[in-house]
Amino acid sequence: MTITLWRRLLAEFTGTALLVTAVVGSGIMATALSPDDVGLQLLQNSIATAFALAVLILMFGPVSGAHFNPAVSAADWLLGRRTRTGLTAHQLAAYVVAQVLGAVAGSILANLMFNLAAVSLSHKDRTGANLWLGEIVATTGLILLIFALARSGRAPVAPAAVGAYIGAAYWFTSSTSFANPAVTIGRAFTDTFAGIAPASVPGFVLAQVVGLAVGVGLLAALYPDAGATADQVVVPADGQAAPARRP
Repeated sequence: MTITLWRRLLAEFTGTALLVTAVVGSGIMATALSPDDVGLQLLQNSIATAFALAVLILMFGPVSGAHFNPAVSAADWLLGRRTRTGLTAHQLAAYVVAQVLGAVAGSILANLMFNLAAVSLSHKDRTGANLWLGEIVATTGLILLIFALARSGRAPVAPAAVGAYIGAAYWFTSSTSFANPAVTIGRAFTDTFAGIAPASVPGFVLAQVVGLAVGVGLLAALYPDAGATADQVVVPADGQAAPARRP
């Protein structure tokens, strides 16, 4: 079954919007519930984000693959070129636009739910080589996880695995694991716990692009035929899980 592009884009827009709403909204709630404990705020924020991401992948995966992330979509396109699987260049561009617009909409929605100004640019500076390195690590690991699961025929466990990875990466990376250019841009539109100053966005996005390149390079070395299963990332977009191709 082929799903029309506009339905897939609607799924990517809505899923990314709800993901950012979860990230920003849980951050706002965390600061309200635990105003004097940043560690507890981060714990609350990371748990809500991990659970929300897993659920959103289950909801939208059968429609669009539930990428919600330009880095994942770009890796899907890059790895699928040789075997003519995954996204086409046109679909990649459309996915990225839908994801970025969805991320901005998600921040606006969270702001409005908590009675804040719809758009309030963040003043939280997140810059420095250590934070950029954290983003490289976070993005590399995410790309490796997603495509390794698809390559080994374990794409159905992606919701739990990806949610668990992002929840853990909140804590083991210096940047708290944005690992997503669209989410990074969206979080610039909220001056709350999860925000990032617009001036800090380019550095994070560049680090994520480097992480994407490192992840794709490692996949090419570890799983030379990873591109053959690009159609199964993150969850089969046709609703029918095809068996993973094996050498």
